[in-house]
Amino acid sequence: MVLDFLEWYGAIAAVVAALVVATNVSSWVTGWAFVLFVTSSLALTAWGFLSDDAEGIGWQNIALLLINLWGVYRYLGPEKGGRKQPTNKAGDAS
Repeated sequence: MVLDFLEWYGAIAAVVAALVVATNVSSWVTGWAFVLFVTSSLALTAWGFLSDDAEGIGWQNIALLLINLWGVYRYLGPEKGGRKQPTNKAGDAS
């Protein structure tokens, strides 16, 4: 029962997060999609190592977890990952 939940939550959360990232609504929304990706990676990592023959999925999701944490930092971290927003000075083309 717990393994089924982890597997299906991880799969559904990843699909929803990918859909949100693909819509490109805003960087803030994309940041929260990466948070959802993190929860998906955690669920699938646990599922992969707790299942009999899914260790590869576990290792894959450890890598994806690191990538997704980087995404959270880039989009929601301090100063949005250290990237400064350009200022629009008078006379500059938009």
